[in-house]
Amino acid sequence: MKTFERLESNVRSYIRDFPVVFDTASGPYMVDTAGTRYIDFFCGAGALNYGYNEPRMKQALVDYLMADGITHSLDMATRAKERFLERFDAIVLKPRGFDYRVQFTGPTGANGVEAALKLARKVTGRSNVVAFTKAYHGLSLGALAVTANTRYRHEAFVSRANVSFVPYDGYFGPEVDTLAHLTQLIEDDSSGIDLPAAIILETIQAEGGINVASTRWLQGVQALCRTHCILLIVDDIQVGCGRTGTFFSFEDAGLTPDLVVLSKSLSGFGLPMSLVLIRPDIDRWNPGEHTGTFRGNNSAFVTGAEALRYWETPAFAAQLAQTSARLEAGLRALQARFPDLGFQVRGRGLVFGLESRFPDLNAKLTEDCFRRGLVIETCGGERHVLKFLPPLNIPHDVLDAGLAILGQSIETLAATAPRT
Repeated sequence: MKTFERLESNVRSYIRDFPVVFDTASGPYMVDTAGTRYIDFFCGAGALNYGYNEPRMKQALVDYLMADGITHSLDMATRAKERFLERFDAIVLKPRGFDYRVQFTGPTGANGVEAALKLARKVTGRSNVVAFTKAYHGLSLGALAVTANTRYRHEAFVSRANVSFVPYDGYFGPEVDTLAHLTQLIEDDSSGIDLPAAIILETIQAEGGINVASTRWLQGVQALCRTHCILLIVDDIQVGCGRTGTFFSFEDAGLTPDLVVLSKSLSGFGLPMSLVLIRPDIDRWNPGEHTGTFRGNNSAFVTGAEALRYWETPAFAAQLAQTSARLEAGLRALQARFPDLGFQVRGRGLVFGLESRFPDLNAKLTEDCFRRGLVIETCGGERHVLKFLPPLNIPHDVLDAGLAILGQSIETLAATAPRT
């Protein structure tokens, strides 16, 4: 670790939580240079939904590279991009009745958010955007403006105007209707909130603490947008690509967003790739108006096209539902086993959170779990929620083994938890 301490910037973060040098990885496992194997409930913060080095994707990439396939092409036409677009349309968009144009942006999710915000403002001729409490959309300037956490916002001493933050679903508890609050702010000319170009939201706030919006609330926000000609942007960067059990996180709510941002597991292999889905009538970019050198990652197109095999039939979603039920049951069992810790369980699909009434406990659990061979991180404004992001195709026995490690850690640390 001395090399990293000597040469890498102080900004490094995950290396501090998992202080080993990782060497290889396969499926749901990572292995460090000492040969220690870890079960991964982290999955590259959601960038590895199918685990590490998924065999079919790896083989497709190796074959492409060995055939001298083009790796970098700006936004020029390549066969790799064409195949990805054709498969994405045939497997993802058409079966769901979606009609979108695809804009490839720079390689990160934040790049996609920046493009969506910029286009929304161009199309509507308005500058204000509504975002939500506990939102996380990235840390570049425009994306940071719609990110709520002071932990990130205080570091950039620049203007972040033209964003109005309003309460997310459940922010004040179940008794307060934040949709009615938002509606009043939008429809009252004296609220002080300018009519926004867009409302940007996550259907499940992953970094914010696994906050799950209700179907009623999501549909109400979309209806409000339609009534007032506000564009609805869904940030599906972390909870899209199957993480909630369906390819898009908003499918069960019946939403048809105007703009959708995808990244993270879009390539299926951990390769950088980001895009914005745009309703055709608002695709009003002029050629080259929003550009970037690395918006043509052909290696990611190759693995991404292969990853879509998982979604060619309903079988994978059915398997996901079974694994989701198993994960939730395991977490509910821990909740019942340790009632004094006041655990709250929330989530959907294979994104779940476990929150204790003792804010410091989960940080200690992350450390203890890692010593026992489980990689898991925290989320929430105070990093007080354990975040579960296992591979979507994780074998059930491996999932159970990871939960068993967590149970051992909780049992060890519960004895030292303060009692109130």
